[in-house]
Amino acid sequence: MFKAQKRFIAGAVCPKCSEMDKLVMYKNEDGKETRECVACSYSDIMKEELPESATNELTTRVTPEGKVVRDDGEQALKIFESPPRTTKH
Repeated sequence: MFKAQKRFIAGAVCPKCSEMDKLVMYKNEDGKETRECVACSYSDIMKEELPESATNELTTRVTPEGKVVRDDGEQALKIFESPPRTTKH
């Protein structure tokens, strides 16, 4: 018989009943990470981790090829101090 080692997830809120600190995490018979609420019996299987090759930057308008694009015209930013404020009485 399969016996899973369940552990509570501190501070987690159940997506179904909104109870805090009632979710447990464990690996099911298939070896997949599963979370379950002990208050309302809600259960779901967590998404599998992405392969290391998928950790690259996402393709967006800012990063069109999935890589950070640097502007050749970058310049250092100069920060000036503001003059001290004077208060009138």
